[in-house]
Order: sequence, then structure tokens, then C-alpha cells
Amino acid sequence: MNVLDIRIDGMGFWAPGWPHWQAARAGLRGEMQADPLVGKPSPALLGAAERRRAPLPVLLACEIAAQACAQSAYAADSLASVFASTHGDLVITDYMCSTLASAPHELSPIRFHNSVHNAPAGYWTIAAHSHAASTSTSSWHWSFALALFEAAVQAHAEGSPVLLAAYDTESPGPLSEIALAAVNFGVAMVVSAALDGAASLRLEFNSPIQASAALALPDAFAELARSNPIAAQSLPLLAALAAARPHTLQLPAGSNSTLGIEVCA
Repeated sequence: MNVLDIRIDGMGFWAPGWPHWQAARAGLRGEMQADPLVGKPSPALLGAAERRRAPLPVLLACEIAAQACAQSAYAADSLASVFASTHGDLVITDYMCSTLASAPHELSPIRFHNSVHNAPAGYWTIAAHSHAASTSTSSWHWSFALALFEAAVQAHAEGSPVLLAAYDTESPGPLSEIALAAVNFGVAMVVSAALDGAASLRLEFNSPIQASAALALPDAFAELARSNPIAAQSLPLLAALAAARPHTLQLPAGSNSTLGIEVCA
């Protein structure tokens, strides 16, 4: 299974000023400016109490995942899922490290519970009433490419659509020196195997394809790419999807590996 053709059935997106894919697509085309009133994500799928206590990665992941499902023809509880983040929840990681160093008996059980890498996936499957398989991955600055490939492999292997959600949130304190993330960003897709020739993307690991000239990102999105790892990894592809014309990319997918992507207009 060297070449995987997939169809994108739904998209989700959230970044400061860009609350959904429709706005981001227009922004990537230079047709729209950011909305300064967009605050933090607040997914309606979660109850009010959960929204108050859930950490930001959970809010972000659930928001973009719900958007992608709503845009697709599939119910949220029917989809297997792949959740990906470059570094997970560094706010909680910073809190736990500092608390363990200064007052270990004061460590919050709830915050510890939310520190695990699959917390967003757990909140999502409970809120969506989904019993489908869920995978949570992290591959540092190759996380988006490998998560996209993982979702594509699952969609082909199982013959059913898969929800992909990739996100990173702001990194605090000393951790920001090694895990730069100054803004919150997330993108989600519902992907399915394209067996009828109607592919949105063709993926090939270590593909020999020649990448097209990079599409210029508008200033606001170029700043996003500089300020968030998942944004940097995914925006070249998102710009190509927004342009809606054939394009080829090579995304880093390991120290000596790439993911070749053909965007089929």
C-alpha cells in the first residue's frame, strides 16, 4: 500500500481570528481578514461544566473535530479517530513539574488526570458517545504528516472514514524555550478511502514526486506558522487546499523521511 488516495469529507479549523475552515480558506486566499473578536474555542459538544474545567487542548481538539464531523456526512459517534499534537498540554506539564518540585502533596488529581496525551481523545469519545477506535500520536515536528498518513492507512484498511484532529496550544515558562508555541491552533479532517477516482489527496511515503513551488501565505498565516508547530506543519497543505488547484508537496515525516502529497483539484 505505497500510494493512498483519500477524499476529504469535512474540515475543521481554529486559530485566533479564524474560528472555522470557511473563514480560514477565505483568509488563505486573501479574501478575508481575521476576526479580532474570536476568543478561545468553546465546543458546544461539551457540557457547560466540562467546558469550564477542561484544559485548552481538549477545548481546541473537540471544537475542530466537531466542525469536521458537522461538515461531513458522518455522525461523530460513527468515526474512528486519530488525535495528534507535537507536544501535548505543556501548561499542565509545567504545572506538574513546578508543583512536584515545590509542594508535591498539593498536586491536583484532576489536573494530573488531564495531563495524559490522550485526554482530548478521551473527552471527545465520551462527548460524541463514540465506541470507535481512537489513536493519539506525537512525533515532534513530524506529527501532522504522520498522523495524516495514519488516518489514511486506517481509512483504507478498515474501509470506513476516519477523523483526524491535530492541534498545539501555547507553551509556558521554561518549556517555551524548547517547544515554541505562542498561539493556539488546530485543524481537523474527516478522511475516507477514495476508491472511485474522486480523490482529494494522493499520499505516498518517501515519494519521489517533485514539490511545486511553495504557495505564499498571507501575513496572518505566515505568523501562525512561525508561532505554532502544528500550524507550521499543516499550513502548506491547507494553503494548497484553499487554492483549489493541483499542487504537490513534500512534508517532513521523520529524520530521513517525507510524505509526498498530490493535491487533486
